[in-house]
Amino acid sequence: MSSFQTALSGLRAASTNLQVLGNNIANANTVGFKQSNAQFADVYAQAIAGAAPQYGQVGIGTNVQTIAQQFSQGNIQTSNNPLDVAINGAGFFKFDYNGSEVCGRNGQFQIDKEGYIVDGGGAKLIGTPAVSGALTGGSGPLQITATSLAPKTTTSATVELNLNANAPLISSGTAFSITDPKSYNYSTTTTVYDSLGTPHLMSTYFRLQTSGGTGQTWDVYYSVDGTTSSGGITSGGPLTIQFSSTGTISGTASGSVGPLSWADGASGSTIALDFAGSTNYYAPSAVNNIVNNGYGPGQLSNLAIDPSGIIFGRYTNGQSAILGQVTLTNFRAPQGLQRLGNNYFAATYQSGPPLTGVPEAAGLGSLQAGAIEQSNVELETQLVNLIVAQQAYQANAQTIKTQQQVVQTLLNL
Repeated sequence: MSSFQTALSGLRAASTNLQVLGNNIANANTVGFKQSNAQFADVYAQAIAGAAPQYGQVGIGTNVQTIAQQFSQGNIQTSNNPLDVAINGAGFFKFDYNGSEVCGRNGQFQIDKEGYIVDGGGAKLIGTPAVSGALTGGSGPLQITATSLAPKTTTSATVELNLNANAPLISSGTAFSITDPKSYNYSTTTTVYDSLGTPHLMSTYFRLQTSGGTGQTWDVYYSVDGTTSSGGITSGGPLTIQFSSTGTISGTASGSVGPLSWADGASGSTIALDFAGSTNYYAPSAVNNIVNNGYGPGQLSNLAIDPSGIIFGRYTNGQSAILGQVTLTNFRAPQGLQRLGNNYFAATYQSGPPLTGVPEAAGLGSLQAGAIEQSNVELETQLVNLIVAQQAYQANAQTIKTQQQVVQTLLNL
């Protein structure tokens, strides 16, 4: 009867293998799925009292030693969802799933009604939250709450430009006036903001003062609209820019605009002007760059995630802010993780404790936004293995049939 048991063990093992292969094939299109392989071991009877068998050992079948999970990298495919994230390398996303911590590789994310980043199963993505654009260093579910960005008062501006060294010297008898283009050589305008986010135009006017062998000196006047001054415009100056004989800045090239009192009730402010990087070459006067640190209010327009997991919010005012960071978790023995379904795994004693860190550090993979990691199942290989497993099942069934014929022959004696 032992031969029947041997064949039955082979049938059970082959049936398990068919189930594993079938599960792999069924999940060939499951994002982040990791295939498994059935691994077998032979079975032998133990010798009694340590005595060696007279003619050698005869096996009594096989059993399934383990269902080994294969965590090889799946192909990365781009998607149309900017919140989709693929892991390129080692690591798992960590989730809060109904109060329990689980992990997985499926990075198809969306934002729920409370602003949490969740997956298709409703589990909240865990990472490092940010407050006022700075990472907290803690850990918790990532929630997008900064749907609007408060305005920032302009307190400084850098104007980098070239002032034509061939500009005519304006007569000292011509008084400067913002309404008289003949009283200055060049002007430019930029937008500044008060504490309420109201935009205002700040104009700067450049007038050649002196020209000699040691370099040119230029006066800078300014005007700002939307203030409480006469006509709603505050004017002032001059500030002075001194150039060397080689056309570069020599000495001081900065000053301040204001103080400014705004007509809309915003807090008063002063704007520091800096002309560092400006030149005085024989070329048309032109602005190379103007940067100021103020901006108006903005609404969150989209999200972006960089390879290190930093989540940036992009706003309608052209600004961006850090809203959090996606972290990754790895295990010393990921094959020991327990499958929970819904693309989730749970840590076990065999897997070891979770080791959490930021992407691209400590052996963890990088993140690719707007992409998903496909299943690592190779259908061609699985279908070939399916044929082999089916043949193994049929062969074990044939063993039972043959043994049955042998028994029947004995009974017919």
